[in-house]
Amino acid sequence: MARIAGVNLPTNKRVIIALTYIHGIGAKTAVDIANKLNIDHTRRVNELSDAEILQIRETLDADHTVEGDLRRQTAMNIKRLMDLACYRGLRHRKGLPVRGQRTHTNARTRKGKAKPIAGKKK
Repeated sequence: MARIAGVNLPTNKRVIIALTYIHGIGAKTAVDIANKLNIDHTRRVNELSDAEILQIRETLDADHTVEGDLRRQTAMNIKRLMDLACYRGLRHRKGLPVRGQRTHTNARTRKGKAKPIAGKKK
């Protein structure tokens, strides 16, 4: 089992698909890494040698922000907005959509389960 950036990669999947299990690595970045290291796109994780896994690990450390560092960076960015008390920070603080979506209906993902209002009838 290959362990890269604190994530156990699934052994029976193709390398490009398995790399996307790492937070901060998408499909394009995974393809770029495979091309840079001359890893065939059809190879599986269990077919990789220890040297190739080490190369992937070193490439990620050198060129990309992933997993814990990326999560920390994102949390700090949100905290900074909240401390500034700018519009986006206030929306984060209230748990409402940040990027201009409508809230009269929908927005249930951000707002949570609907709460009944006592005494409200038509």
